[in-house]
Amino acid sequence: MDQKRMFKQMLDFQKTTFDNSFSAMTALQEQGEKMVNTFIEQSHWLPPEGKKVVGEWINAYKSGRENFKKTVDTNFAKVEKYFSDFESKSFESKSSDSE
Repeated sequence: MDQKRMFKQMLDFQKTTFDNSFSAMTALQEQGEKMVNTFIEQSHWLPPEGKKVVGEWINAYKSGRENFKKTVDTNFAKVEKYFSDFESKSFESKSSDSE
């Protein structure tokens, strides 16, 4: 098997695995958020400042999760571009060698 194709398949597998794991993690976090929000709505003893802090905590968590996903996607794209550029250059050098 061609090493480039094998690497491409490995990269695709890793990206798919990451995307599926990230989706599962996101679903769990959203479910946890719903539970926390339900608890806060029913907690009349919790002061408004406490509710605000929990809301900010949830927003920070979401923002961090989104930034992490963007960073990973960007880096997967960079690796894919690097190897596609490498493949193009190696193809060009093979073409010029045969002439």
